[in-house]
Amino acid sequence: MYQKFIYTASLFASSLFFSQIQKVEPAFWWKGMKNSELQILVYGKNIANDQIELSDGVQIKDIQKVENPNYVFVTVNTAEINVPKFNINIKKGKKNISTYTYELKQRQSNSATRESFTSKDVMYLIMPDRFANGDEKNDSNPQLTEKANRSLPGGRHGGDLRGIINNLDYIQNLGATAVWLTPVNEDNEKVYSYHGYAQTDLYKIDARYGTNEEYRELSQKLNKRNMKLVMDYVTNHWGVSHWMIKDLPTKDWIHWFEDGENGFKRSNYKTTTQFDTNASDIDKKIALDGWFDTTMPDINQKNPLVLKYLTQNAIWWIEYAELGGFRVDTYPYNDKEAMAKWAKAITDEYPNFNIVGETWLSTAGHISAWQKNSKTGEAANYNSYLPSVMDFMLYGDLPKALKEKDGWDSGMNRIYNTLSSDFLYPDINNVMIFFENHDTERWNEIFNEDPKAYQLGLTLLSTVRGIPQIYYGSEVGMRGDKNKGGDADIRRDFPGGWKSDKQNAFNPSSQTPGQKEFYQFTQKLLNWRKGKEVIHTGKTKNFVPQNNVFVYFRYNEKESVMVILNNNETEQTLDLKHFAESLKGFSKGKDIISDKDFSLQNNLVIPAKTSMIIELK
Repeated sequence: MYQKFIYTASLFASSLFFSQIQKVEPAFWWKGMKNSELQILVYGKNIANDQIELSDGVQIKDIQKVENPNYVFVTVNTAEINVPKFNINIKKGKKNISTYTYELKQRQSNSATRESFTSKDVMYLIMPDRFANGDEKNDSNPQLTEKANRSLPGGRHGGDLRGIINNLDYIQNLGATAVWLTPVNEDNEKVYSYHGYAQTDLYKIDARYGTNEEYRELSQKLNKRNMKLVMDYVTNHWGVSHWMIKDLPTKDWIHWFEDGENGFKRSNYKTTTQFDTNASDIDKKIALDGWFDTTMPDINQKNPLVLKYLTQNAIWWIEYAELGGFRVDTYPYNDKEAMAKWAKAITDEYPNFNIVGETWLSTAGHISAWQKNSKTGEAANYNSYLPSVMDFMLYGDLPKALKEKDGWDSGMNRIYNTLSSDFLYPDINNVMIFFENHDTERWNEIFNEDPKAYQLGLTLLSTVRGIPQIYYGSEVGMRGDKNKGGDADIRRDFPGGWKSDKQNAFNPSSQTPGQKEFYQFTQKLLNWRKGKEVIHTGKTKNFVPQNNVFVYFRYNEKESVMVILNNNETEQTLDLKHFAESLKGFSKGKDIISDKDFSLQNNLVIPAKTSMIIELK
């Protein structure tokens, strides 16, 4: 039974203060939200057995009690509250035994219309524990179980928020305009807690990374640079050591398998069952309700209290930390109807706010069904209200294409075939594109740190439709073998992020020749892309690849760019007459990679394993 899984309420409460109110979440809120209804979680031993009153004439709209008497959910209408602060009073009869002062803050004037990441941006993905250690004093924390041990590949290495703040010049100079951090909320598991996906407190930054205030400081400093902070949000699962998992508000707060050990049954990971009208009930249930791991209980978003908690927590972080977007982990593993409500509630509050879901599926048909207003989703009577999805089809096909010889559906034809499915997406510019992340094999491992392969891959990511995402360290050639070294090997420490490091790749002047070749190409390409509206929102004209050379044009009313990818081991000569419909009116161009000018009258020679981005004139 689930009771064996959790600590008893009395055992948990004994470790806390003896005050009747032990937790209030969210701890504060804001006036002027579009949705003025606020549900306040009040936690304390047997608190449901006492009376709750609010001061200053504040009216309680609803009180919801659940089977666990340690929880009460109090709903108020913030639009009707005319004081900046009021007290939540716990009373026994006429005696007041505990008080919590609740604050309603004033929002920033432009909060609701805040800008978010778009196809104008390049997103830089960081695993904070492995990037840079800016504050050695927080490497370990007496209140948190796992201590720093940099010699352990899967241990805590000490990277933190201060390390990221200290290296914002590096990130900006590289050309990135948005920063996605893997989760930095508290993850107080015994081992392998550095990745952050088994969170134990959704309202608190892990003390080994810093504080809530430092997280907001990072966001504010990015905003001043016209950059954005993107939070990695996890709705599907929490850590087994989360304080609410230890003392469940309701039995159905999580998915519990009676035939599993302590409720655990592993997901079969077949999220295609979400739209398979012929899927068996048992397979669908195991996919959606099964756990990712024994340390990650699966959250039940169908429970209205759970959904409200997740929605308010997400909005709280947007408002508090001045966020510029969400990336949501394991999106198709959640209840899809509940997540549609979650996404809609957030985007109703913030119309420009972008949320990209991790839609790890292999076909454009399946991936596109998760994007807002998808006709594919509509065929299944579903609208996700999720603005953006991750293009895992392109991710899977790109390395295969570059390793293959030319064929009907191999080599560069594989990429063409992938892009020919773009019509399935309702907003193709708002799709995240990438060739690696923190869960995948490192690109430079796949290609043995070959700068030519990196340049071909990055050229495509930087010039096709969508929002490019790059993974920290690849811009200096970092490698990692997931097959041999596991996840820890694809999440190595960035060289120079620790005082004891012998070499510093953050400083271009101290980069090795190999690092410099990767870095300079990345910097040149990404900074060029910043000002190119034709790349951000322009139309695309694809030409079917010939002899393993893929040519496409990005164009609008003002300009046109010709992109050439030669995936051959030998140079190739293009007959430019074949591209006459897109070259009409242009006689010359300049390749922004080589800085060379070219005549576009007859033929064009492309060196082996080379990309060109030609601005047409």
